Amino acid sequence: MKASSNLNEAISTTVVIPNWNGMKWLPSCLEALFSQELTAFHVIIIDNASEDASKDYIKENYPSIQLIELSTNTGFANAVNIGIANATTAYIALLNTDTVVAEDWLSTLVAKMDESPSHIGAINPLILNMSDRSLVDDAGDELSWYLNATKRGNAKNSTHYQQTEKVFSPSGCASLYRRSFLNELNGFDASFFAYLEDVDLGFRGQLLGYQYLYLPTSTLLHKSHGSSIARDFYIQLITRNRLLMLFKNVPSNLLIRNFWKIIYGQIYFILVYGKPFTSLKGYLSFLRLLPQCLKKRKEILNKIKISNDELNTLLHHQKPDPTISYFFGRYVLFFKKKLGLAPNHL
Repeated sequence: MKASSNLNEAISTTVVIPNWNGMKWLPSCLEALFSQELTAFHVIIIDNASEDASKDYIKENYPSIQLIELSTNTGFANAVNIGIANATTAYIALLNTDTVVAEDWLSTLVAKMDESPSHIGAINPLILNMSDRSLVDDAGDELSWYLNATKRGNAKNSTHYQQTEKVFSPSGCASLYRRSFLNELNGFDASFFAYLEDVDLGFRGQLLGYQYLYLPTSTLLHKSHGSSIARDFYIQLITRNRLLMLFKNVPSNLLIRNFWKIIYGQIYFILVYGKPFTSLKGYLSFLRLLPQCLKKRKEILNKIKISNDELNTLLHHQKPDPTISYFFGRYVLFFKKKLGLAPNHL
């Protein structure tokens, strides 16, 4: 096992790992991390009140890791913020527990960041599917006016994503950030708890003129949703967080201009999830946070540095696929079967 730091090398990077019951993933994750070509880095793990053997495993096998133990599960966003606050290095690399990084994952990211101008706030590596490493898991995140946040290239062959380019937002799974960028943005929005907090951060950075790179020469494997939560809670969180992200970051005239796309998106996701009452809980949760959201909105929009036209093009205008009509058709067929108006084998 390689050491996490080398006194002969300047330490520019801290790897921040949020953990919640990640014992299943930690051995392979940490073994790969401590086999990096770049040996001069710190590691901070923030444990969100895990109930498995995670904490004991870290203490026994990786005493050089700074382990911060929280008494309750405060969510991904807050845990990461605590890690950032405890880091003193110029760069912060986030890493999920359900990952296995290549030996040059970190050195390649750091070298690229070193040569990049200061408006490059973060760099997203090529995140590959752990079950089929020929497929992309995430090559940078995208967002549409339908509020459909997607992983660029997801489930597509990685040979089509071998070019360094700008992306809307870096993935919080395994990207490298400038600490100065994170400090200026006040980190992740802890009210999100989990899901879309990385897209929200990328969005807010874009409003201030920051940009992000996708770097395919830095790679890792990721087991998507390896540490996922219960589906109903996921639906509530992501329904709420879509609206928080929208109303915090978008000026009123663009909300009006894209009103019907936003409404279409809400109907679309209610149909996709198929749990309208669970989605409703997400909307009610958003309303409870609305006063806080509006306060943040005022602060964000007072600092915006890009024009409305530039912002309008940052979010793409492509409808989610399949369309609403597809799901309506499925629901109609379901009820026809229930009423005996259609054969069950269809």
